[in-house]
Amino acid sequence: MRLAGLWILLVAVYAATLGIPAAPGLDYGGNEPHHLLAADSLVSDHDLDLSNQYAERSYASWYPRELKTDGQIVEGRLVEPHGAGFALLIAPAYAVGGARAVQWEMLLLLATAFALGALLARRMVPEPWATAGAGLVGLSPPALAASTTVTPGVPAALALTLAALCAVAVRERPRLRYVWGGALALAVLPWLGWTFVAPGVIIAWALVTWAVRERRRLAALVAGEALAASLVFYATINDRFYGGLTPRAAGLTDLPSLPFGYVARLPRLAGLWLDRDAGLLRWTLLLALVFVAAWLLYRSRRDQLARVAIARREAEACAGLLLAVAGAQVLVVALFASGGLRGGAFPGVALIAVLPVLAALTAWGLRYVPRAVAFVLALFTLGASLWLVLAGRSGSMEGWLRVDTRVPWGPPLVIFPDFDGTAWWPAILCALLAAGAAWLWWRERRAAGEWRRAAAASRTSKALQ
Repeated sequence: MRLAGLWILLVAVYAATLGIPAAPGLDYGGNEPHHLLAADSLVSDHDLDLSNQYAERSYASWYPRELKTDGQIVEGRLVEPHGAGFALLIAPAYAVGGARAVQWEMLLLLATAFALGALLARRMVPEPWATAGAGLVGLSPPALAASTTVTPGVPAALALTLAALCAVAVRERPRLRYVWGGALALAVLPWLGWTFVAPGVIIAWALVTWAVRERRRLAALVAGEALAASLVFYATINDRFYGGLTPRAAGLTDLPSLPFGYVARLPRLAGLWLDRDAGLLRWTLLLALVFVAAWLLYRSRRDQLARVAIARREAEACAGLLLAVAGAQVLVVALFASGGLRGGAFPGVALIAVLPVLAALTAWGLRYVPRAVAFVLALFTLGASLWLVLAGRSGSMEGWLRVDTRVPWGPPLVIFPDFDGTAWWPAILCALLAAGAAWLWWRERRAAGEWRRAAAASRTSKALQ
């Protein structure tokens, strides 16, 4: 009942954001028109050649301006670097109700992903923390913005969460349906976008490893073969239709040069969390509990709590998997995403694929922090969400892509660094954070060493007696 209530609540809140435009006079912005146009081509022409769609202005009913292609001509076909998998997924909804129906599909998928995120959280914490953590993050500003955004990150969020849930289930109860369910969810990821392959590979490794450990070797082998076949087929199709291993080959990319171009992008790893305008913590302060969860995992493994509590061992395995998945996606977005921190989407939407995973980790941290701290974090998060919805519905906000980042909190935002401004402040902050983390790690390692030496001395003295 809790999950059903959470799903209904999220659907209702997400539906309330349908009337908020992307920008003044535009219901769709960024890559959304290109995804919708690909779906229009599949519905009307049953192909992905967009030449006639641009010539006939098939987008005029939902995009009033002139839309320019970001693709190229490949073997006589105009194709764009967004892939066919997502277009195939939204084509049925587009055929039924046009672009608005696709938005309804997105919000239903995202609500389902957060409901599964609550199930993941239950592997680490009991109720009500599991549902509360997933629900609060599901109501955060990035989730509200992504709920009606036509982006492959939304179905990828559902696929990643389902695959992680199946992998953890295989560890606890090695049923064939969990192995096949996880493999099927993972096989879909490359077709939604190449940026989701890295977190998918981590879950695939866990799924296969845990299945083998539980003596499901044949199922693990077949699942691994299915995943490999999906990747090979994906690369073959892309090479034929887009002229490269990924659909990105059909577009004009801005990938940096090796190796210094990627080194220059490393500050984005902190900027995705701490930037004054685009940082996740700036809009969803509750996600600070993800770092609390990471600390809890470290302390639990250091103190070897899993040796005395089986439930703790399963919680550690789940948390470790989720942290690795989230870290992989953050790394991919920081190093390979185009457009910088402030791209063509609301802050945090680029990481929507792992937001339900982060919600499960938030639930774990929510249980162990003081209630007053949890209340303040939730208040700031829900307050920002309420302001966005009310401002968007009333027309005082120009759209998701034109949010005034100085509101609703005003001057206190100066505590967050501006990663697009003066370079020294973010650099000093990142250095202080790294130094603090290193000091804590050194302190805990020294304490763990002293504990081990004391335990060894105690055993030696008992043996001598």
